[in-house]
Amino acid sequence: MSVSILIKVTFASLITTINILFNLKTKTLKKDKVSVITLGCSKNVVDSENLITQLRGNDYEVQHDTDEEANIVIVNTCGFIDLAKEESINTILHYSQVKSEGDIDKLYVTGCLSQRYRDDLKLEIPEVDDWFGTVELPLLLNKLNADYKHELIGERLTVTPQHYAYMKISEGCNRTCSFCAIPLMRGKHISKPIEALVKEAKNLAKNGIKEIMLIAQELTYYGLDLYKKRALSELLEELVKVDGIEWIRLHYAYPSKFPVEIFDTMAKHEKICNYIDMPLQHANDAVLERMRRQITQAETKEIVKIAREKVPDITFRTTILVGFPGETDEEFQDLCDFVQEMQFNRLGVFQYSHEEDTRAYDLKDDIAPEVKADRANRIMEIQRKISEEKNYEKIGSRLKVLIDRKEGDFFYGRTESDSPEVDNEVIISALNQYARIGDFVNVRVTGALDYDLEAEIII
Repeated sequence: MSVSILIKVTFASLITTINILFNLKTKTLKKDKVSVITLGCSKNVVDSENLITQLRGNDYEVQHDTDEEANIVIVNTCGFIDLAKEESINTILHYSQVKSEGDIDKLYVTGCLSQRYRDDLKLEIPEVDDWFGTVELPLLLNKLNADYKHELIGERLTVTPQHYAYMKISEGCNRTCSFCAIPLMRGKHISKPIEALVKEAKNLAKNGIKEIMLIAQELTYYGLDLYKKRALSELLEELVKVDGIEWIRLHYAYPSKFPVEIFDTMAKHEKICNYIDMPLQHANDAVLERMRRQITQAETKEIVKIAREKVPDITFRTTILVGFPGETDEEFQDLCDFVQEMQFNRLGVFQYSHEEDTRAYDLKDDIAPEVKADRANRIMEIQRKISEEKNYEKIGSRLKVLIDRKEGDFFYGRTESDSPEVDNEVIISALNQYARIGDFVNVRVTGALDYDLEAEIII
């Protein structure tokens, strides 16, 4: 080999070595930035908060629901109904494309959809680096070379506004509702000990949280596994002692075998909002039986009656499911009559989604989509009129309101009758009035809309 060729080869090798070293150094110096994208319900929000807390405890830079400058994306999915599954899949596909274009390095998927359809999704979306189920947080952390820090349990960083947080008191569900796939994705009911939940509430209060919303797949089942009895009232008695927490709100309370002593506890303590979220799903006895809800319309009415007797100003929120297989016009009309009679304060509607591996999947999904949509609209029109009438009755009244946010020329807040994102709001002009986000203010109601109130701040 001539000297000139040798010099060229040596120089080329030197350049290659420099480039390799430069790239290695660049990658070494580049700090991973993780984006956690949360889809679905408030229980998923809590799961994402726990994930973020663990990652930050491992010195990761983490952001939520934005992918700006992130090189690692984790999608926390929902697999509850068709629309939720579609949103989750579309989000995964979006970030798969982003990864293919080289804008992120790694893509991981966790949550309900991943738990339920992991094997199929692996084949369909190979761009995803790995898939994790609903209770595989330690495995996900290990994939990111992060340790699961037990000392961080109960010290959750929240992604909600700084004055309220969701608190999951149990995981999973032992109910056998024929339409529901949640037990397939979340497993059996597991309660958290009262002591751990009190510690978590104290940590939330220390960080400025004023309102906690107790959530679970089945709130009133709480304690049966740990204490061999329903222990929600005992938990509430301990949580009301936590300094700094001013509102405690109850979500997702199953009506069958409902422990009515909860209403005594609610009436006893000012901190417990006079509010119950009790998903009833239907009112017709034949449909309730096909749904395997373990309750009748008469029993449901009795629970509502007891609640209103024990807590006269209680706000009832419920959820209705229309279009269940075999739902006749007469059965649906029975539901409409029930909603009209019961005059619930808050109500939401789902359209039945035919979920494989559930008991209802063996039934024929025989209600046309347009009929399901029409029935949902009819229920909501009944509820709209109820809500409007109840709101007009409040004009001139004085209410305590928690300020959630400011948008444009208005503050938006909530009374104890309203949970964030799903319920009504109180709208206050910000042109000549001032309030701080996260503060309680007293207001006088000056106007009423279908679902919201207009008000002015009073001293």
